[in-house]
Amino acid sequence: MNDEAIIRLGFFVGVFALVAILEILVPRRPLTTSKRDRWFANLGIIVLNPLSVRLLFPVLPFGVALLASERGWGLLNQVNLHFWLEVAVGAILLDFTIYLQHVLHHAIPLLWRLHMMHHADLDFDVTTGLRFHPIEIILSMAIKLGTVAAVGPPALAVLIFEVALNGTAMFNHSNIHVPEGLDRVLRLLVVTPDMHRVHHSVIIRETNSNYGFCLPWWDRILGTYQDQPAKGHEGMTVGLSQFRDPKRLTLPSLLVLPFVGDPGSVPINRH
Repeated sequence: MNDEAIIRLGFFVGVFALVAILEILVPRRPLTTSKRDRWFANLGIIVLNPLSVRLLFPVLPFGVALLASERGWGLLNQVNLHFWLEVAVGAILLDFTIYLQHVLHHAIPLLWRLHMMHHADLDFDVTTGLRFHPIEIILSMAIKLGTVAAVGPPALAVLIFEVALNGTAMFNHSNIHVPEGLDRVLRLLVVTPDMHRVHHSVIIRETNSNYGFCLPWWDRILGTYQDQPAKGHEGMTVGLSQFRDPKRLTLPSLLVLPFVGDPGSVPINRH
């Protein structure tokens, strides 16, 4: 295992443990379903996804960034910028790509079928932020690899982006109570749990908002930002209206959900 993988794994374990502990100490909402059953399904998916990626992709984004730098691929390798400016621009462009990818998963019915497994979670906690269908993870990896080759960011920018994306996904899907005043400040810099929880509402207009994962700016700039859920965070219902039975959300059921589940009316182009 190389240093990049060790750094990423270390941050993952550390952030996951910290967030999970804070969810116990300062929860935002009471859970509505069995945490044991949800975590068994969600953590099972988390184990499957890295295996799928490693099996299909011999080179990951960090490696592509090194190759792009060596061979002069990508936009940033064609311009003469200060190294740290390249790092910042590269990481920001990668985050914008993830925002656009997320919007597409809500706009294209076929992609929504894959993504709805993420939204079908009946509660909202740290494991929700890691619960994506293996096929969606594979498509996302392909997009990231293409973006890294096209943008040509420094390898350090890719490492910072990957660590930040993973960490903020766990944070902004967490069931941590963040005081309102602190939340207002934080969401100017990063997507907070209260900001992203709106995106997991059963109300479709709320589901189709707040797409950001790490940086909160894209939703504000592009008009997809919603400040609060209509029913408040304690009163809102998390998940999808067509999937309310926990027995239909076991690990085997989640893996076949994109192929047999009702996609509902979320895709943007239906409205």
